[in-house]
Parts: sequence; structure tokens; C-alpha cells
Amino acid sequence: MGVERTSVGLDVHARSVSAAAIDGVTGELIKKRLVPTTDTVIEWVRGLPGPAAVTYEA
Repeated sequence: MGVERTSVGLDVHARSVSAAAIDGVTGELIKKRLVPTTDTVIEWVRGLPGPAAVTYEA
């Protein structure tokens, strides 16, 4: 397993995605409610300090 800087959790629903990320270096917690489209979620994750490990609950 690689070294992740940011851990991301996604709670996926039909109308929204609740996203939370924690930066493993700074401890910063980042939370966001997203539109449930693949492009939107990927764009948000790409904007986080990387590399990132992502998991979701649907």
C-alpha cells in the first residue's frame, strides 16, 4: 500500500454527496456537499493535497 497524504470519505446519495477529507500532514479537516456527478467528485478530490485514498458508502 502506498503512502497517502489525504484520506477521503464519501457518503453517496441520489441528490448529493457528503464528502470529508483529512490532510494527514496538517490535520486539516475539509468538508463539502457535492452534486452527485462523477466529474464533480473527481474535480474536488483532485484539488486536495495528494496523493489521496478514497472510500465511499452508498
